[in-house]
Amino acid sequence: MTRKPILIYVINVIFGIAQLILGLRIILRLFGANQAAPFVQWIYETSSPLLYPFEEIFPTHSLDGTFVIEFSALFAVLIYSLAGYFLTRAVLFFNK
Repeated sequence: MTRKPILIYVINVIFGIAQLILGLRIILRLFGANQAAPFVQWIYETSSPLLYPFEEIFPTHSLDGTFVIEFSALFAVLIYSLAGYFLTRAVLFFNK
């Protein structure tokens, strides 16, 4: 029985937290959360560095003036998911 290296757990936690924060940002933007609320401000400020490399790749669309779909954040979640997957595969490959 092979045990997973601790590095895989660290990778999963780091990328999981990044995905959670970006996911919350997507949901808050989608439903038009009040930007003056402290939790919403914290999520936007925390997710800003995670979203920085992907800003303005895709346009942000507004539906009915309230609902906002931030495609750059959706793309960032996809890329972070793939990066986490490939990093864990690389660790498993080199740990043989």
